[in-house]
Amino acid sequence: MYSQLGGTFPAPLFLFLAGISFALVTEKLWKKNLPPAQIAHATIRRGAEIFAFGLLFRLQEYLIAWGWAPLSDLLRVDVLNTIGLSMMLMGLVCWLVLSIHRGAQARLALVLASAGTALLISLLTPPLWTTWRPNWLPWPLESYINGVHNLGTPQAWLFPIFPWTAFAFAGLASGFVLQSEWARRHETLIFFLVGAAGLLFVAASRWLDAQPRQLYAVYDYWHTSPNFFLIRVGMLFVILTASYAWCRWVIGQWGGGHWGFSPLIQLGQASLLVYWVHLEFVYGRFSILPKHVDSIRIASLGLLTISLAMLILAYLRTRMKGRGAEMLAWFRSPTSPKPGTLLSSRAKRGI
Repeated sequence: MYSQLGGTFPAPLFLFLAGISFALVTEKLWKKNLPPAQIAHATIRRGAEIFAFGLLFRLQEYLIAWGWAPLSDLLRVDVLNTIGLSMMLMGLVCWLVLSIHRGAQARLALVLASAGTALLISLLTPPLWTTWRPNWLPWPLESYINGVHNLGTPQAWLFPIFPWTAFAFAGLASGFVLQSEWARRHETLIFFLVGAAGLLFVAASRWLDAQPRQLYAVYDYWHTSPNFFLIRVGMLFVILTASYAWCRWVIGQWGGGHWGFSPLIQLGQASLLVYWVHLEFVYGRFSILPKHVDSIRIASLGLLTISLAMLILAYLRTRMKGRGAEMLAWFRSPTSPKPGTLLSSRAKRGI
């Protein structure tokens, strides 16, 4: 039960971290005094690239499953598509806010707009899945609203804008809060306040779910309810605080900050490639374990195996980045370099 509950967190984590990363990038461009339109152009373009990668990934999966996968799989709404759309929507909201507000008020406006958008998406999710369904749209478009696909009813295993984009906006609001001057001066306090807020959200979600009267005509706690969104955000906040404590007092004390290698940072530097490759070995035709028949022990060994394999892949990716021409030249003429050649080539790259 607990492993299945934890298994529902990768998608919220992806989107939440995408929101925090988006805030970091926007803050960096904002501090360079770039105009809002230029900031929006850079961030929305990146979101469009991720969305295009999502479409390309669907094409790859269709070709791998050629012969038994339906053609409609090409238009399935997967998490990569939603991350790209979420980034474009976040870029639009930041552009609107920064075009209206200046100076110190801009940060507060960004936080309120991001949190308000997350809340609005969460509140609109239940009716858009049930009583307010936009079934007048073609199913490929409606699927981005409620994950209906071509099956006639919304599907909980897909990743439509409602409710999943709300996690990205929650991360966006968190990112702007954590980068404020006050938060930087009171770093430890702000992270523990975030954790406390997370516990409060969890308690509030459970209390609201236990009430005899509900706001919506159709109430589905585990899929569309704002109460479930609230408990997930609360747990994300707790994870964020725990991550800070781990880096500050465990890694910082034991490692002394001089290990020089972090598996999580390494995976993060090649996160798109790792996501792209691991899906086929976990869920696809090339799965390293048979599905639905593994014990906890075998599944844990499989998790360890795929994690180590993806760590090696990420390490090779970052080490080979930008060295394609050099490697191609070596394969064409694998002779020993002249004395000093290797040293001079490394000096040119700043190594």
